Amino acid sequence: MPGGRLTGQDRRHIATWLAEGLGYAEIGRRLGRPASTIMREVTRNGGPGDYGADRAQEATRHRARRRKQAQPQQPPIPDGEHGRDPQVVQDFTESFTDLLVGQGLPRMAARVLACLYVTDAGSLTAADLVQRLRISPASVSHAVTFLEQQGMLRRERTPGGRRERYGTDDDIWLRSIQASVQMNEALTAASQRGAEILGPGTPAGTRFETAAELLFLVSGALRQAMEQWRQNMAARGR
Repeated sequence: MPGGRLTGQDRRHIATWLAEGLGYAEIGRRLGRPASTIMREVTRNGGPGDYGADRAQEATRHRARRRKQAQPQQPPIPDGEHGRDPQVVQDFTESFTDLLVGQGLPRMAARVLACLYVTDAGSLTAADLVQRLRISPASVSHAVTFLEQQGMLRRERTPGGRRERYGTDDDIWLRSIQASVQMNEALTAASQRGAEILGPGTPAGTRFETAAELLFLVSGALRQAMEQWRQNMAARGR
């Protein structure tokens, strides 16, 4: 059923449609699933060029058995607030984690960030993260340190308590885009310098000159988007 777990028949359809050259969005549309679900399924089972339905089905059974054996006695904390389906929330969190990993985050850092981001409070203690993710305190500490260094997480003290809480906020993507702009501008300057050194009329010089033009446009577009976002937030009183 749409939104549930993929079946063996679903996986055979995916394999067939991948061979026909269909993209994740179209396959998801045909199966009534998000494109991110199809992307995660294919990525974790060999990729577009090596996906096999039977192998994927067996790998899924193996992962399920392994998770069942590794689970502690207490059940996971369900997120049933606001009438949400805990399983749907969990499936989305997993796909969001895979997306963050695909963007370059280490998996443990991605798991911690996704866990924080799907909570309404936007913050959790180390003990909360250990229990929700079933990972060690050391793993939480390493992930938190990495995310804090990247400006993607903040530390805060629990009012009247000694425990630290780790949180995220609405500005996380703004800070990420700002970092991208800074990197783009550094690459733009380097490309302009490369064009000058190698000569504007040479193939290598032209290559750097073309790159500088593109990177300049990208930085400008990102800055414009950030300014528009700030104006939108101000208009909403946020």
